[in-house]
Amino acid sequence: SMKRNGEWIAEGVVFTASILAAWISRAWWIVLPAGILYMGIHAEGKYRRKKKIREIYAQIERVLRGDYTTAFKEYQEGDLSILQNQLHKLVIRLNEQAVQLGQDKRYLMNAMADISHQLKTPLTSVNIILSFLMEENLTYEERLHLSGKLSNALSHVEELITTLLKLSKFDAGVVQFQNASVSVKELADTVSEGMAVQLELKEVLLIYDIAENVSFTGDFQWTKEALENIVKNCMEHTPSGGQIQIEAQENPIYTEIIVRDNGTGIQKEDLPHLFERFYRGKGTENTGVGIGLSLAAEIVRRQNGTIKVFNAKNGGAEFQIRFYKMLP
Repeated sequence: SMKRNGEWIAEGVVFTASILAAWISRAWWIVLPAGILYMGIHAEGKYRRKKKIREIYAQIERVLRGDYTTAFKEYQEGDLSILQNQLHKLVIRLNEQAVQLGQDKRYLMNAMADISHQLKTPLTSVNIILSFLMEENLTYEERLHLSGKLSNALSHVEELITTLLKLSKFDAGVVQFQNASVSVKELADTVSEGMAVQLELKEVLLIYDIAENVSFTGDFQWTKEALENIVKNCMEHTPSGGQIQIEAQENPIYTEIIVRDNGTGIQKEDLPHLFERFYRGKGTENTGVGIGLSLAAEIVRRQNGTIKVFNAKNGGAEFQIRFYKMLP
């Protein structure tokens, strides 16, 4: 208020001095109307400016109350136009953040519900099996059979928790990928050795014939994790006596890895959702947890790659992985 009064006093002194100067110079009849006109125009401009500032203030109040749909009125004046433009950008950013927070909240709620559901099933099995094992009249064969079921259920829980922890690292942004040359043949050798027992028990043959010089730039261990999850998914959908084939080729643009099985294939309605977390297609066995392919897709994408899945022409599923040498 004191500042405003000071401005009016200063303007009054200037105006009075102008009138006196004009009177002394006998040009008062020209200067006086011009001065009055100037003061009127100046006062009107200040009034309109204050009115616009009050409008902006009211709009800011609405934004502070959570109304991010507020549209700031456009002004032609320089300073107010700049202020309006910045406030408009701020409101857009706040609105985007509010939408993102809502999506994150819904995602967290759905994820917690999915995790609870996934853990509830094997833990319920564990409790039931334990209650059976506590019976005194069990034969050795029955106890051995129940112990096997208990081991499978606990393995299910362990696999789920391990994969969830890995996915949580991606969500937290703490995963650091190595940037080294990865031999695809060495990758396939490691996956084959690590899954030899599972493949043998399932009676599924894993075959591949990959040239030594086919490679890409990435992280060996994380890519092995992704390839294992894909091979495991193929194995779960391939009947006994079936086979899984890995092929690879390299060109100046990308390195491509194809994983193909001769199993039952993928339901048409499942194809768009196969890489979603906790999604389990109609043909999935009870041993699946629905997040292995999601982790595989996340690993591939974080290494400048793409992953797609198709139904092969001769039956079975076909996974196509491409690691690009430049941004795709």
